[in-house]
Amino acid sequence: MTTLVTGATGNTGRHVVAELVRRGEHVRALTRNPGAAARVLPAGVELVAGTHTAPETLGIALDGVSRLHITVTAGLADVGPELVRRAVGAGVRRITVLWGGGVGPVEQAVADSGVEWTRLEPQEFMSNTLTWAESIRAEGVVREPYDFPSALVHEADIGAVAAAALLDDGHVGLAYNLTGPETLTPRERIAILSRAIGRDIAFVPITHEQAVDRLIATGVPRADAEYVIGWYSTPTDDSTTVVDTVERVTGRPARTFAQWMADHADRFVGHSVPDRARAT
Repeated sequence: MTTLVTGATGNTGRHVVAELVRRGEHVRALTRNPGAAARVLPAGVELVAGTHTAPETLGIALDGVSRLHITVTAGLADVGPELVRRAVGAGVRRITVLWGGGVGPVEQAVADSGVEWTRLEPQEFMSNTLTWAESIRAEGVVREPYDFPSALVHEADIGAVAAAALLDDGHVGLAYNLTGPETLTPRERIAILSRAIGRDIAFVPITHEQAVDRLIATGVPRADAEYVIGWYSTPTDDSTTVVDTVERVTGRPARTFAQWMADHADRFVGHSVPDRARAT
């Protein structure tokens, strides 16, 4: 049986691929750049050029696929239902969908597809911390408008839950809220990060509008920028409450932010982290 993973080289997609491979599955990875994907995905993964935002071009990618993982990304809302329709028509019988922050057209199309499905609803990704990397390397500062707690989840845990839902029984028709094992404010994350790289890092508050403008400067539409920063300004109970979904589904505790930092410390210093910093 073949599982097709969309967004296969993204922050979460690569972990879905890796976990499926670890469990001995045949994985087909959908990617815009197979050459680059080959450098980051495990050996043995079947690479297929394409994008899930153009479902009319995915005939070959869907051929022989029985399971599908969809990551809801920008640009998918309008064509996602068509992707689901084509996947079901091609013989896909089980779908996991990593939501885009709400139940939109894609998530609803999956729920209405008539095949087995599971929806993954992670809270803030730990990898969002990488947006701090440049300012930490250059200035030793983090600039954020709010200091509210967040139940951050490790992307590898999302991948593990996705793989379990794709391969194991007992997950059909369920929506899984996914969090890490603790809530952390930006200042608390900075403290962990500082210890990991052996450098003091300052927290510098900025205004809501400055944060929105910063996102717009990276090419994000204003409406999307307002949505993202608004999410931080008024955190929901789901985003600030730890749940044990990862442990119930995978059989092991969710990974901590300190574990995430141990794997990514080099991204914040631009060179190898000294042993003394890793040991602190």
